[in-house]
Order: sequence, then C-alpha cells, then structure tokens
Amino acid sequence: MKIGFVGVGRMGSNMARRLKDCGFEITAVHDLNRAAAESLANELGAVAPEELRLVTKLSDVIITVVSDDKAMKAVFNGGLLSRSKGRLFINCATVTPDIHVWVEAKASKAGAQSLEACMASSITQAREGTLYLMCGGNQDAFERARPVLEKLGSTVRYVGPAGTAARVKALVNMVMNINTAALAEGLALASSLGLDLTMVREVFSQTGANSRVLQTDGEDMQNREHSCFFSAAHAAKDSGIALKLAREHGLNLPLAAATKKQYDRMVTEGLGELDKSGIAELTFKDRAEERAKAKSQ
Repeated sequence: MKIGFVGVGRMGSNMARRLKDCGFEITAVHDLNRAAAESLANELGAVAPEELRLVTKLSDVIITVVSDDKAMKAVFNGGLLSRSKGRLFINCATVTPDIHVWVEAKASKAGAQSLEACMASSITQAREGTLYLMCGGNQDAFERARPVLEKLGSTVRYVGPAGTAARVKALVNMVMNINTAALAEGLALASSLGLDLTMVREVFSQTGANSRVLQTDGEDMQNREHSCFFSAAHAAKDSGIALKLAREHGLNLPLAAATKKQYDRMVTEGLGELDKSGIAELTFKDRAEERAKAKSQ
C-alpha cells in the first residue's frame, strides 16, 4: 500500500515516520513549507511534489493533516482530487464537521473514498503509534483504512457518519481546554497564597481536582516549560469550533467562551505558539507583572 501525506508539520511528519517504520511505503509528502517536505521526503525515501495531483497519482491512500477549514478546502480544491478514482483519503485535521461532510461528497463524486480520523493525542503518540483515533464516514472506508489506522493508534473507534468524529473531537478539546485554564488558575492562586506548588499538585491528584491535564501540564505550568505539543493557537481554534456548534444548537457555554478568550489573548500577546500549558503565563501574578514590565521597557 502506497501512502502520501499532505501536511507534514509536527503531527504529520511523525505519523509518516511511524508508518514507514511499520513497513508502509511513503511515496509522496506535500507541505506549504517546502523545506520541511523535502527534508522529510529525503528521510523517508519519498518525493516532495509541489503539485497536489502528483501526491494522489503516486499514492493509494492520502493522509491529510492540515491546519484548518481554509487549508482543507484549499487542498481538495487545489488538485488533490485530480484522477483520484479508487483512492482513499484519511483526513486527520481538526476542522468543522461540515468540512468533513463536504470532503466526503467531493471525494465520492470523484470516485474516491474519504474518512475522518480525528486525533485526541499529541506528537509523542503520533511517533509511537499510540494515537486515540475517532473515525467518521462510510463504514466501508473505515474498514479499508483500518490496517493503516491500527498502526497509528492504540485506540481506533468508529463513531458514525461523516462529521460525527469532528463533533466528538470538538467536545474533547473544549473540555480539555477548560480543564487546562482551570488548572492554571488553581496553581496561580496557590502561588499567590505562598503554597508549595508541588504539594498542591499532589493534593490535586488525590482529590476531586485531579484530571488528565494535571498529569500532562501541571508540572510544566509550575516550571514554565511550554515546549509545544498542542499550541495555544490551536486551542483557540478548537474552542471556537465547539462554540460555533453550541450557537447552532442554541446553547450558552460560558466556561468554554471564557476559555477561548484566554487562548485568544495568548495569540494576541504573541504566545500562540507556546503549548496550551502556557496559559499559566496569563494567570500567575508575578508572570503577568513580568510581561507588563517587559512591554513598558
């Protein structure tokens, strides 16, 4: 099975490496960052065509890992579906549900298949093949994609027709982002109260304040270590997807809205490429004062 990739940033590149390690032939990789695409192509023994149609021509399965709705429309309107009859597109980007429905319709018209495979994991899991994958689309497309997906994920779940996985992923990231913002506020208050943060994190872990985010981000917040696994900019985008769904269904979600404002603020203040744990930089009093002082100089 020949596999092509469109979008080889932090996630896409490590997914490609994982599949190469598992014996799949990676034939073509494409990215707007030409240097990144060419470097990965050289590493994996693939080519890095500038034209999207060539990725499709050289591949049986094309995995897309692009940034947002606009990017998804651009690649599928930009030649990726050219002579794509019989091809399978596995779309892993976090985009709005309507985009996945649109892609499936476009692919079907071209004689191809499309599957959304939304990821609830990060870079390390992509490289290790332990992603949590939620899949939506035609059941036949899911079964066809399964041999590839099972090498990328330790959990591969079919959740329903096109758009369903994107809805579930939006909920996952919305709740995760809220938990992250809440943890940052809890640790910031603990710091202002003069409490030992290591002790507070241990207490949190043994009480109702425990969460997955505490395990992944708590120590990083304390130590100001915000190397990016899931950026604040992506957190803002994904919270926005959930809020759009809420508006469409007449729901008011004040916690999600407040959290999005915090991540939007990070982007505005030039912190958008920090990991989502960097939201702590907004909540710790001394850190906020430090930034304000730096701005005034």
